[in-house]
Amino acid sequence: MSTLMAVDTPYLYFRAYFGVPKRFHSADGRPTNAVRGVCDFLTLLVERYSPDELVCTWDEDWRPAWRVDLVGSYKAHRVDERGEETVEEELAQQVPWIREVLDAVGVPVVGVPGAEADDVMATLAHLHDGDTLVVTGDKDLFQLVDERTRVAYVAKSVANHELLDQAAVLARTGVPAERYVDFAVLRGDPSDGLPGVAGIGEKTAAGLVAQYPTLGAMIEAADDATSAMKPAVRRALDSARDYVGPASKVVTALTDLRLPGIQRGAVDEERVERLAVELGLGRSLRRLAQALVAMQ
Repeated sequence: MSTLMAVDTPYLYFRAYFGVPKRFHSADGRPTNAVRGVCDFLTLLVERYSPDELVCTWDEDWRPAWRVDLVGSYKAHRVDERGEETVEEELAQQVPWIREVLDAVGVPVVGVPGAEADDVMATLAHLHDGDTLVVTGDKDLFQLVDERTRVAYVAKSVANHELLDQAAVLARTGVPAERYVDFAVLRGDPSDGLPGVAGIGEKTAAGLVAQYPTLGAMIEAADDATSAMKPAVRRALDSARDYVGPASKVVTALTDLRLPGIQRGAVDEERVERLAVELGLGRSLRRLAQALVAMQ
């Protein structure tokens, strides 16, 4: 049974940009810290887990219109005056180089129009006939964890990340992975512009998930004057009844995307050497190439 490593590439390059010193530059003086960081991160992960397959997922649409139609505040705080994602210029100019580097070492980069990297990872995990390791710093992807899928949670550190299985998700959040979406809808996520249900924090959200099988059942209990639900929680859910349904669809990662053909390429050693010099990557890109060759 093969192991697939599905990587949240946008998360990694944002983390690399803000976490790797900006002293690294291309031959013509432009910053390349995000490129170098992505190379180093992938090398570490490949060497640690020795996956049979590696896919770097991509945001073809970082804020899909269908999600915004459901919850208008979705990622609204991250939109610039042009209606595009707010990205520092020094990072934006490195993103094409990251794509080029991944292509040079033969790593397939997969995105789908109208979908986020999260949706691509969820579909990959759903379709893969084997074990899947999802590399991300996004808690929403805890929803993917099951008997065949784990999350390498890199929010605090790639080198010292948390490896989460079903038991670890339950211990960390207080809810089982299959109910994480309900928990996230109630709690909210300011980083994605999702307000949650006002007055319901993590502890109350976890308690509601434990007590009721679905969000719909929570709303029904709020409507039932004879239920044991506390008045404050009843009022909170009543005020958010038009939010929880759409928010649940927003938070749920798609598992039915039509993915393009995915095929890993060979390492182009000549191109790797050229990019290593042009982008001032030192041994970072060469080490990644070596780690990927060892996978074959």
